Amino acid sequence: MSLIEAAVQKAKKLADTQTPRTPAPERTPTQAPAKRRVLEPDSATVAARAAMARPVPVAPADPQVMERSNVLPQVSDAAAQRAYRILRTRVQQRMQAMGWTSVAVTAAGAGEGKTLTCINLAIALARDVNTWVYLVDLDLQRPKIASYLGMQFSKGLSEYLSGQAQFDEILYSPGEERLAVIPNAHAYDYSSDVLGSPRVRELCQSLAAENPRPIVIYDMPPLLLSDDVIKFSPNFDCTLLVVSEGVTSRASLKRAQEALHEMNLLGVVLNRSAEREDSHYY
Repeated sequence: MSLIEAAVQKAKKLADTQTPRTPAPERTPTQAPAKRRVLEPDSATVAARAAMARPVPVAPADPQVMERSNVLPQVSDAAAQRAYRILRTRVQQRMQAMGWTSVAVTAAGAGEGKTLTCINLAIALARDVNTWVYLVDLDLQRPKIASYLGMQFSKGLSEYLSGQAQFDEILYSPGEERLAVIPNAHAYDYSSDVLGSPRVRELCQSLAAENPRPIVIYDMPPLLLSDDVIKFSPNFDCTLLVVSEGVTSRASLKRAQEALHEMNLLGVVLNRSAEREDSHYY
């Protein structure tokens, strides 16, 4: 017997004499945890919430323009529709878990699909009977939401910022239930200065005071092309970053990650992915 083995046995005998052994507790069969039931609101609850919502004028979207822009529900690609529903559910679950109600959608650079992602995410979210959505065009350098939808409107965000319109005059329904859009038709040279103005803070306060409390989606400029997202960051809860396959460079993604370091990142959306699943079931 080696010295090590002898020392181990001696220590074991010493422990047996000093510490009485207690019988191990009997094991009882464990029960599987009960499945948590997700209760859907009844029709009366849904109707009550709808009655609380602010009535907004309709500025109907143009189906032909939406089809050219690949905007739901004019997208015939079943895989794309499924992808937006999955994105919708992931966003809902994450925001509910964290208590977030507002999200800024941005990208590293131009042409990566952030505005289309904004619109389709907003439409997908609004199709949940429990969710009200406000979509705000805050890309003050290149506002595009109204043109993607084919909407015609009289007063928009620029009129509100200049004091020529009130909050309730710039909200429009594109024809989707539980979805309101704040469009914009005017570009600003010094957009980050505008985003830091008291009028913009008032807009965010008005959105937060809506009842039922909506999910507010802000379409923001690209992260690396201006300081708009950083300037506006105190006014939203989290950020959704859109990355385009074949467009977003690794260096740009790294710089975007560094810029978002002090913000809550909701997630990353991979746009224009070549990998897809076209089976009838999945």
